[in-house]
Amino acid sequence: MSSVEIIDPCFKSHVLGNASLERLADGFRWLEGPVWFADQQCLLFSDIPNNRIMRWTESGGVSVFRQPSGFANGHTRDRQGRLIGCSHQHRCITRTELDGRITVLADRYQGKRLNSPNDVVVKSDGSIWFSDPPYGIQTDYEGGKQDSELPPTLYRLDPDSGELSIVADDFEGPNGLCFSPDERLLYVSETGHQFSPDPLRYIRVMTVSADGKHLTQGREFHSINPGYADGFRCDQAGNIWSSAADGVHCISPAGTLIGKVHVPEPVSNLTFGGRNRSRLFLCAGQNLYAIYINCRGAAYP
Repeated sequence: MSSVEIIDPCFKSHVLGNASLERLADGFRWLEGPVWFADQQCLLFSDIPNNRIMRWTESGGVSVFRQPSGFANGHTRDRQGRLIGCSHQHRCITRTELDGRITVLADRYQGKRLNSPNDVVVKSDGSIWFSDPPYGIQTDYEGGKQDSELPPTLYRLDPDSGELSIVADDFEGPNGLCFSPDERLLYVSETGHQFSPDPLRYIRVMTVSADGKHLTQGREFHSINPGYADGFRCDQAGNIWSSAADGVHCISPAGTLIGKVHVPEPVSNLTFGGRNRSRLFLCAGQNLYAIYINCRGAAYP
């Protein structure tokens, strides 16, 4: 049975009839934060409860990249190819230098400790944007119980001054985020309170200001069902490929669901990688999956 569901006929051109969903590895606890390193042909991803970052290659399979990891969650790369990561346990944003040293880029705002940075993206000007809900300090499973000192917030870290500024503070639980291919829009998932019986499920879209430093209030872009939007990425055409409880949902720039890739477990996060960024890597609970598709992930300017 095909893992692909066509909802709008336009989705047929985005997928491949002879490419099936592949399980690349299993035996983890909860996977998150995938990032592709094209120059090394490898995928890094977080196994949060096991406090480690894993590495996958086509030829070598899975190995441990870093343990302990500070209960790392989301990852991305900066314009110099360095790994940028979110630490739940240490409540900070880090950068792994090219020689392997780890630099803490931000751990406080106006003297108060961050909550538990969750997901992170880097804009073409070098600025680092990240979400900071309290999820990682609310349980011992993903980082250890600690007291929250700040409300859930979306931040921007200036690449020149190192100044941390708030770009949005009206979220109950800001989660995954990504820029549109032209960086004029920022998509952010709102997942609300972790223990709410009725979690929020929508992706918000906001306009980036001309100077690239601020956001408009924005609007609700799309509501995910079943489940909720955790992590997502844009393809070159501006479609959003989002995690969901039944796999991956592909959403057009107009906010319309056009197709799905069904996965046996709920997907938490994903990224494009492989040849020409045309392979979709999926973190789904205890398993790592991949599927080749007929479009390419956005190459951010």
